[in-house]
Amino acid sequence: MTIPVLEDIDADFPRPERNVLDRLGKLPAANIGDAMDRLGIADSAIQAVWTGARLAGPAFTVWTRPGDNQGIHRALQLARPGDVIVVSGGGDESRALLGELIGERAINLGIAGFALDGAARDAEALCEIGMPVFARAITPAGPYKNGPSRLGTPISFGGVPVLPGDIIIGDSDGVVVIPREQAAAVADAAEAVFADETSRRAAIIADRH
Repeated sequence: MTIPVLEDIDADFPRPERNVLDRLGKLPAANIGDAMDRLGIADSAIQAVWTGARLAGPAFTVWTRPGDNQGIHRALQLARPGDVIVVSGGGDESRALLGELIGERAINLGIAGFALDGAARDAEALCEIGMPVFARAITPAGPYKNGPSRLGTPISFGGVPVLPGDIIIGDSDGVVVIPREQAAAVADAAEAVFADETSRRAAIIADRH
């Protein structure tokens, strides 16, 4: 078996249509999860590291050894503007996979954010610079940088399968993963859920008066 090197990774995988991504990015993660029969919802321990962070973009997948961020550095060289770097880090909470410095680099590159099945650090600084990061934990302990890692492969993220180009949505409730091929249908269904809940909420409020 040949171990892929950086040059072997194909970053030209299909990504969702912009208009579909924009529609999904306006919807609550909860409505999207309901529209997918409560499937595709990542482990509830994976949450925004700062209040108000939101994610919406195609997944650029990274599979890394727990506590090691070599793969994230490699991903920053290949991910496209608007991508969400999604990291399968074994759920490790002992070492932060990224912090402010990677966040600053990601902003310069137009990266939409990070979703980590692992830990992060520098939460306040990430908030100040506006880089959305969702993680399983926050710790001051820094990462290893030795590898190994794999990029652009199917991964497991918070118990959910993720393929390159799948849509990642994150908000104050957590993270949902939408298969790219189902994106338009999920957008239709989630918009219907949102409209129904909005109507029912208005009726409940009206009953108070």
